[in-house]
Amino acid sequence: MRILRHYGRLPPDAQGAVAVLGNFDGVHRGHQEVIARGRAIADRLRAPLAVVTFEPHPLTFLAPDRPPFRLTTLRSKAHRLERLGVDLVFALPFNRAFSEFLAEDFVIDVLVEGLHVRHVVIGYDFCFGYQRGGGPAVLGWMGEMEGFGLTVVAPVQDGSDVFSSSLIREHLAVGKPQAAAELLGGWWELEGRVRRGDARGRILGYPTANLALGNYLVPQLGIYAVRAGLAAPDGTVTWHDGVASLGRRPTFGAGEVLLEVHLFDFAGDLYGRYLRVAFVDFIRPEATFASAEALTAAIAADCIAARRILAAPENQTERRFPEARRHEPVNRFGV
Repeated sequence: MRILRHYGRLPPDAQGAVAVLGNFDGVHRGHQEVIARGRAIADRLRAPLAVVTFEPHPLTFLAPDRPPFRLTTLRSKAHRLERLGVDLVFALPFNRAFSEFLAEDFVIDVLVEGLHVRHVVIGYDFCFGYQRGGGPAVLGWMGEMEGFGLTVVAPVQDGSDVFSSSLIREHLAVGKPQAAAELLGGWWELEGRVRRGDARGRILGYPTANLALGNYLVPQLGIYAVRAGLAAPDGTVTWHDGVASLGRRPTFGAGEVLLEVHLFDFAGDLYGRYLRVAFVDFIRPEATFASAEALTAAIAADCIAARRILAAPENQTERRFPEARRHEPVNRFGV
C-alpha cells in the first residue's frame, strides 16, 4: 500500500482508481463496509482501490481550540486500511486553501483531473467542499457529466446503534474499551515513539515504556489490560501482553497525561521505537497512594488482573486483528 500526500502528476498506476472518500477516523465497522463495497467494485473493474482522506482532520484545522478527539492518526489509520485491502491512500493536506474549495472544484480538480477516478464510493452522510456544500447529489450529477460512477452506502448499524466515531469516543471516555472494540471491529490503539521517562517504574520493579498522547483522544484515565505491538524492520508486528497506566501519576505530583506500558516477560531496550498499544479492558480508575509500597502492591494486583483478562479466549489478539493475506505488511508510510 502506498500513501501519497498530493493528487497532481500521478504515475499511471496511481490513476484510474475506485476512490472511497471520507475521514475514516477509527476505521470502524461502518467505514469497513464502505471500503468493502469499494474493494468489490475495484475488483470488478480491475482497478486499484484508493482511499481519499484529509490530514489533518478538517475539524482540527477548522476548530483548533477543540480538545483532542482523534481515534486514529494517519499512521494508525494506515495499519487498518491496509488490512482491508486498500492499495492507495491519498492523505490530502487540509489547509486554508483546501477548506475554500467549492464542491464542484474539488470534483473537477481532485477527482477528475488529478486522480482520474473511475468510480466513487461514499457513506450516506459524507459532505465535502466549502461550507459542506457537496454530498451525494453533487457527486451524482457531476459523475454523469464527467464519466465516473457513484455508490452511496446506507447506514451500517448493530441493533439500534449506527456505527459512528462519536459513539466510540463516548465509550472510551467512560472506560469501556470492549464496547468501543465491538464498533471498531478491533481493539482501539494508541501509537507513538517510546520516550525516556523518570524511571520510577524500573525503580518499583515494573519498567515501563512511556508514550505521550499527542493529538489522540484522551480516554478514561486509569489502568488497562493491553497488548503492545512492536514492528520488525520488515513490518511484521509481534504482540506482547501487558498492563498500562494512563494518567497524571498523582502519587508523585500531577503532570501531563502519559501512557506508561509494562510488558510482561519482556527484556529489551524500547527507547526510540514505535509502539502500538491496543486497549483490551479497563481495570480500575487512577488513584493516589500513600506510599511507594502501597503503589507497588496495587501494580502487582493490576498485573494479575491484566493477565487474567488477556488470557480469556474472547480477548485473544488474533480474534480481533485478522491480518490480510494478500497484501504485504506496511513498512513505509511516506509521512
